[in-house]
This record gives sequence, structure tokens and C-alpha cells, in this order.
Amino acid sequence: MKRLIFTTMICLAAVTAVLAQTTDSVKTTTDTTKTRRTRIRLGFGDDVTQVAINDTTSYRSKAPGFSFGLTFTRFDIGLTTLNDNGSFKLSPTNQFLNYRSWRSSNIGFDILQLGYRFNSSFRIYTAGGFDWTNLRLRESVTILRDQPSLSYTADDIKYRKNRLSSTYIRVPVAFDFRTKDDDDGRRFHFVGAFEMGVLISSSLKQESDINGDVKLSGNYNFTKFRYGTSLRIGYGAIGVFGKYYFNNMFDNSPAQDGLRNFSFGMSVGW
Repeated sequence: MKRLIFTTMICLAAVTAVLAQTTDSVKTTTDTTKTRRTRIRLGFGDDVTQVAINDTTSYRSKAPGFSFGLTFTRFDIGLTTLNDNGSFKLSPTNQFLNYRSWRSSNIGFDILQLGYRFNSSFRIYTAGGFDWTNLRLRESVTILRDQPSLSYTADDIKYRKNRLSSTYIRVPVAFDFRTKDDDDGRRFHFVGAFEMGVLISSSLKQESDINGDVKLSGNYNFTKFRYGTSLRIGYGAIGVFGKYYFNNMFDNSPAQDGLRNFSFGMSVGW
């Protein structure tokens, strides 16, 4: 029930943001010519991040071509769910990873982008950014670091927080289709992507009355390289996303074979 409420709140926030969104584009008497503010580009091409200034100029539909530059987009905030050999219920072997589903999160964003636009409606791009997964464990266990395979010890401690985290560099290769602007200057986006990730760090953070706050960084057997697919659908600047990784969540851990990561939530930017 709490997870349903949390998901509903995300959807309501997305709808509110869409209704409140403003746009710099103003329709003129023709369908192809609009007026907007002049922008400083942080790279080259039509699709790189731009900083608006007060002057105005006219432009037409985006022409084919490459773009490359800095960006801060596709900011994802959502929930992480474990898929255990096709089931969203953990097997007895993996019960020590039992997690608080409505507090286990996925957060990410892209900071660099290279793309090619075929026309105003379709482009492909690849990007580089960061992706964090945080599992809020329910059980009183300590996941052991720097072990040959994923291991844990059962504790006689009541933890206020027991969070297992991983950080990846993410690299999507995406196909972005978008509709024409509507009367409000907004459009729908449909994006499908193949997504890769390279592990850069992992940690365990625990809070308890006995030990206080403890954060331990090291090797927690997260897979070093992951790959999967993602889907994004949205309107204006706001959308929803879903991501599923095809390979195991943990390396060299036969007991966790078939345990995979699925995330979904709200996304801002394209």
C-alpha cells in the first residue's frame, strides 16, 4: 500500500509539473517558424544544452546533423525492484536481501551527449552519466565486503537504516521519436534504448543505537558490467521511465543466479 501511494504521488507530481511547465517557444502565423530566445550552446548542434538570454530570434524546424556537448538531462528518480528468476518475490535463498520496496531507490542523470538528428521527429544519441541504486534492507544482516561471493552475517542489532548501494557510469544508446509541437509548444517523446553500465563504487551504510552511523565502502560483489534496456515516454519535459538489466545483479555468486534489477519512476528532460 505504501508503495502504491508513493507511485501515485510521483504520477501526480509529473502531471502537476506538466500543467505548470512554461515554454520559450511562441507560435507564429506559420507552422514551421517560431520565435524563441537566443541561447548559448554548451557544445555544437541543435540538441546540446543551451542557456537562454533575453534576445529573440526566429528559427525553423531542426535540420539533420550531429550534436555533441555537455548536458544535464534525463534526471531519473524512481524505485528499484529485484526480479528473482522471473518473480518479484525473493526465493528463500535470497531472503537476506529482503528490502523495503517503497524506500529502495534508483537515481540517475546524464552529463555528456553525442547524437545525430535525422529530422525534427527522429534522432539517435549516446550519452554518459551516473546511476545510483539503493537497497534498503529489512533484515538485521551485514553484507560482507571483499568476499569471493556475496556473503552476509546475521546480527542481533536492530538497524534504523541498512542500505546497500552501488554507483555506475551509465551509457545509453537511444532512439528518440517525438511528435510535432501542440498549441502549447510541447510534444510527446517515445525513447527506447540499450543501456550499459560500469561499476565505479559500492557501499553499505548502517545506523543503529549500538554502533551509531557506519559506512563501509568496498567490493560487495555487484556486477562490474551490466547491460539492459530502457523505455521512456513523456510529454513536454516530464516523463516516466522503466529500466531492466539482463545480466545478474551480483558477480561470482551462484546462489544469486537469476537475480536482476528492474527500476521505474519519473524522469525530467530528454
